[in-house]
Amino acid sequence: MTYREAVTTTPLDPDMFDPVCPSGLSPIRVGDKWAGMIIRCLEHGPRRFSELRPPLRGITAKVLTKSLRTLERDGLITRTSHPEPAPRVEYALTPLGRSMLEPMAAACAWAREHWDELLDAREAATHG
Repeated sequence: MTYREAVTTTPLDPDMFDPVCPSGLSPIRVGDKWAGMIIRCLEHGPRRFSELRPPLRGITAKVLTKSLRTLERDGLITRTSHPEPAPRVEYALTPLGRSMLEPMAAACAWAREHWDELLDAREAATHG
């Protein structure tokens, strides 16, 4: 088995994005609500559309399609069609998309460090 086969056959963890810890709390965003999470799903190699759905709880097929098209338009991912007996499409990070991983890790670290402050600010704004 090649590295690529091992990567693409290992399923994504459906709990990789904690629903109690929504990405929407972070004021730092890449693209739309789902773009950063899609980039993280593609971090370890190409994935099919159906593989992206489990960890992205709550996303509809229509919204995932739109997000993938936007990421492709912006040069962050590629869409590759494989016309085998059972046609399949895979999405993968481009070098530009891969360059987003480090700044996204820094943004996540910042959000973890300031989590309580972010929660307090949101609550004050909601109840203030």
